Formats: sequence, structure tokens, C-alpha cells
Amino acid sequence: MLVISGLTKRYDEVVALDGLSMTVHAGRILGFLGPNGAGKTTTMRSIFGLVTPDAGEVTWNGKQVDAKSWSQFGYMPEERGLYPKMKVAEQLRHFARLAGLDKNAAGLNTERWLEQLGLADRSESKLEELSHGNQQRVQLAAALVHDPLVAILDEPFSGLDPLAVDDLAGILVRLADNGTAILFSSHQLDLVQSVCQDVVIIDNGRVVLEGEVERLRDDADQRVLEVDVDGKPFLTRGANHANGARALIDRNTPISEIIAEAQQHGTITSLSFEPPNLSDLFRQAVKR
Repeated sequence: MLVISGLTKRYDEVVALDGLSMTVHAGRILGFLGPNGAGKTTTMRSIFGLVTPDAGEVTWNGKQVDAKSWSQFGYMPEERGLYPKMKVAEQLRHFARLAGLDKNAAGLNTERWLEQLGLADRSESKLEELSHGNQQRVQLAAALVHDPLVAILDEPFSGLDPLAVDDLAGILVRLADNGTAILFSSHQLDLVQSVCQDVVIIDNGRVVLEGEVERLRDDADQRVLEVDVDGKPFLTRGANHANGARALIDRNTPISEIIAEAQQHGTITSLSFEPPNLSDLFRQAVKR
């Protein structure tokens, strides 16, 4: 279990982290969300000692993280952190050896991850010769090549096409199923909702919402209502129509009254009343 406790970090008058605390559990995927500049990258860098917080600590299984812990962690920064003129397989073997694997294990793991990420045929290519999406895959392989116990991934889906996103999401799910603790940041909230069990949303360096994704949705004070009358969207009175006919309403609103209102205008051809999605919760949590 990776525990982040009371992290505080200031840069002159700018408060990057303001007592931030959260937990990443083994075998679970946590979506780490927030507006640009909220403190996500500073938090991730603090986990690896790349930023020294003014206060707070990071522990793994009850012990403060150190160089030994970091060798068991995998980190994928948002910025490209690889060698552009080095061949793909060569640098993956290099990162595996840096993490403590012997030569044989580093070679086998490199082959396995290149195969899993669809890069086996580009193993002898220089990184700079690859497309942006394939470079992103190599960056991920570098973070996972030593089979870490914890994976910290900063915008891992950036620049990937939908098929590649599906492939990567499946890999993360399998890693978590095998016990890896995974934290990743992303602005693709529909993806986070479908992949993550847990979510932490931060703003101005503080946690503003956290918990299990489905429980947060179920416990929300609002519901999403969509009604079509005679095949056309129906805008019910007194509702906050966030997007066309998609309305956010109080969860206790009598649906029978809305149905009766809609029937006065024609035949109801479709109706849905369900918990808000993660994007709705995000907007409410950060007051955007």
C-alpha cells in the first residue's frame, strides 16, 4: 500500500501541494485527476524524490520510500524521458538493468513487453524513428519492464489512438489483477471511469473528492435525466441542462411529474435517469 500523507510544497508564493494525502492500494487502479496546475505532477515527482516536499511523507507498506523502494516502482513521466537515438530494445534492457534485473532477465522482460505493446517489429529502431504513439508505448514499456510493484503513470494515454488506448487499458487492468498498485493521471475521464476502481480529484494542491468511483456516483446528490419526446430531446423546466437535453437534477425529484410534463408534449420515445458520470463529479468538485 502506497500512502501519501500531508504533502506540502511551496514555490515562493505558489502553493503546489497543500497537505495532500491519499492511498494507492495493491491490486487496484487509482485515477488521479485535477485541472492543469492542480499539483498532480508535483505529487508524482515527490513519490520518487524528484521533488522534496516541505512537509509530509510517502510510505510503501509502512516504510518511508527510499532508493530500495524506487527500484520496485515504475514511473512514466508526462515528458519524454528516453534516449532518442538509442534503439528501442537496447534502452529497455538498459532501464531493466538499472532497476536491478540481471542481463538474462532484462532481455526476457524486454522481449515480453515489446510483444505485449505491439513493438516487437520495431525493437531495433531508434526511438526518434517511431511515431508519437509508438514512442508513448516505449515510454510505458520503460516504466514496466522490471515488473514493478507500483506503477505511477503521468498521462499514459496521451497521443494514443482509440485502439491503442484499449490495448493499454487492458494491460493496466491485467497488471492490477496480478497485484500491482497503479496510479495514473488522465484528462480522459470516461476512460478513468471505465478502468479505475478508485479516484482522487485534487484542486489547488488539496484533495476535493476521493473514493470508489461507483460509490461516488451512486452517492451523488444529483442524477442525469434525458428524455426524448416524439424522437426529439425534451427540455424539462427547472432543470440544469448541462449539455443539450442532458439535465442534472436533484436525485429526489419526482420522475412521475417529469413524465407527466413530457407526455403533454407528445409520446415519450426514450427516458433515462442515472447517476452522474465522472466528468459531472469532476466539474462539481473543482467548481468549474
